[in-house]
Amino acid sequence: MHILSYDRKPDFTAAMTQEEMMEQVMTDYGNEVLYLCYTYVKEWNLAEDLAQDVFLKAYEKADTFKGEAKLKTWLYKIAANHCRDYIKSAHYRYSMVTHKIQMYIKGTSSSVEEIAVYREEKNKLYRHIFKLPLKYREVIFLYYYEELTLQEISDTLNANLSTIKSRLTKARLLLKDAIKGGK
Repeated sequence: MHILSYDRKPDFTAAMTQEEMMEQVMTDYGNEVLYLCYTYVKEWNLAEDLAQDVFLKAYEKADTFKGEAKLKTWLYKIAANHCRDYIKSAHYRYSMVTHKIQMYIKGTSSSVEEIAVYREEKNKLYRHIFKLPLKYREVIFLYYYEELTLQEISDTLNANLSTIKSRLTKARLLLKDAIKGGK
């Protein structure tokens, strides 16, 4: 029996091997896991390495996925825990990353100036988000960028629902103050 076949996505078939299913999971969720890792370490190359580690762990721990939660939530939980462990490691503390966010945004405006203003505003927002303490940053990312429900975030981060609600409220206030203050 293939453990990963419990996913609610119809892409999986009983005839797929575990390796094929894992490849499909990486295709379906690779970018999401990468972006989540990036929110923790703020450096693309390191985030890519951590994301690969996450999928390796998921493959090794596939038998622990019981289908009680969405596969995406289970992967995010592995990613969040792995990234937190990495951040706590001595290696990370001695090699803090300093790269700026490099996002290429395709604009819908016809004006080059409008595109530049849009990118600058978006980058400013990202900078403010990345200045937030980790516990607020991860909630903002999971809620707004990954569109998880508060309950899914609670399950992913192993925190009470009321704690997640409080963190989201506090994160919004911190962002609002930072943007108004032009920090």
